[in-house]
Amino acid sequence: MAEVTLDTTSKRMISLVIPAFNEAGNIEVLVQEALDLLPDDLLGEVIVVDDCSTDDGVARLRALSAREPRLRVLRHAVNAGQSASVRSGVAAARYPLIATLDGDGQNPPGDIPALVAAYDPAGPQLVGGVRAKRRDTWSKRTASRLANALRRRILHDDCPDTGCGLKVFERDRHLALPFFHGQHRYLPALFRAYGAATAYVPIGDRPRQHGASKYTNWRRGLQGVPDLMGVRWLVMRARPVGAQEVS
Repeated sequence: MAEVTLDTTSKRMISLVIPAFNEAGNIEVLVQEALDLLPDDLLGEVIVVDDCSTDDGVARLRALSAREPRLRVLRHAVNAGQSASVRSGVAAARYPLIATLDGDGQNPPGDIPALVAAYDPAGPQLVGGVRAKRRDTWSKRTASRLANALRRRILHDDCPDTGCGLKVFERDRHLALPFFHGQHRYLPALFRAYGAATAYVPIGDRPRQHGASKYTNWRRGLQGVPDLMGVRWLVMRARPVGAQEVS
């Protein structure tokens, strides 16, 4: 990827990164909603990272980008997962402040300004959304509560809802983190381990309108245990260091 020139004229303008995989029924509507709702002095660009989808979502987004210059569409050559999609979008971003949304449309774009307002370069450098009333099945809500409780006990990250896709954070801090498959679920713990402060803001949650979730409770559990142990090791070994030039 070519080197990115950051636009630092406004510290509060964001690159909105949306990972998507087979979300043709949701992604176009979500992007248009973000473009319509978010003010021009906040939203610098929308970057959708398509993770090698097999539907026509990319074709729809290309048509939208022809009339919406702030929309950029990236596409993975192979399916690489949500964490890789987020990282590709962040690496391509032209603004130093990032907001992320899940591509299924369940995170309301209208809640982004509240997270940006809570962000501060001096801390918190990551602000996460907390879904006040989840629009998922009872089994998913229960599994999420148990997983969040276990993760907080092991990682001490004080994050009430790490699975919420709506987050605001600093681009360079994200790119400096160790990368691995599943990283997006552990950003609060990793940001804290490497010297950043975190905060959380209540947001809305909406039912999925089209398609099906790419995750099941069984799949999350199988992936989550080794990931959790790996992140615990990273957190224990992390040594945030700052250096200043001596004049």
